[in-house]
Amino acid sequence: MLLAVDVGNTNVVFALFDGEDIRARWRIASDARRTGDEYAVWLMQLMAMEKVGHKDIAQVIIGSVVPRADHNLTVLSQKYFGINPLFAGEGKAAWHFEIDVEQPSSLGADRALNCIAAHERVGGDMIVVDFGTATKFEAIDFNGAYKGGIIAPGINLSLDALVGKTAKLPRIAIRAPETDSVIGRNTEDQMLIGVYWGYVAMMEGLIDRMKIEFGRPVKVVATGGLAILFDEQTDVFDHVDAELTLHGLAILARQANSA
Repeated sequence: MLLAVDVGNTNVVFALFDGEDIRARWRIASDARRTGDEYAVWLMQLMAMEKVGHKDIAQVIIGSVVPRADHNLTVLSQKYFGINPLFAGEGKAAWHFEIDVEQPSSLGADRALNCIAAHERVGGDMIVVDFGTATKFEAIDFNGAYKGGIIAPGINLSLDALVGKTAKLPRIAIRAPETDSVIGRNTEDQMLIGVYWGYVAMMEGLIDRMKIEFGRPVKVVATGGLAILFDEQTDVFDHVDAELTLHGLAILARQANSA
């Protein structure tokens, strides 16, 4: 069984893969100070609920955009599973696709993993939109080469800035507005319209511009926790796969085994 760990700026997601299928997945807030032992106490209890023991784990792969967390996750893997983990983009788990940008080494692991998974699972010329702490737009050609992209503030970052820099605006939950109207009748509705429909307009506008630059048919793939929320109100996505990054880790682990 494969343990895949996706380390993001907001959350760390652990997933158990049985073959190509995700058997279980768990999420914990990112904290670079969390020790390997603390991870183990939390993770082992959740694995036990799935009737999975530490000896059932044959491989561990980590995709991380938080370098300070890497050591403690390595300790977790070595001490509790007896496995030296693979790190996405390094050693046997190095990238095997073209990164056609000015600074290839600057491409984050999560973005690279999305490219790998989208190319294998969807294929063709693609735009991948990942709704995370930041919202990333990736341009991938039919050969699987990464051609560049866009980084925009995530919707929760935008909302935090709006609330944090104003004295009277309340904190609201992100959700789809109840109507299509963009004229709010109270403060909360006006904020939700501004954040939600503003984000949809930004996303659709950027995707349209990217499609023009491609100059040929392009599929749009959405991933991340908020992908389903936005899919309800726009027809811009051809595919939605909330677990794309995790599948990228599984594909990379498989490639490392066959190398």
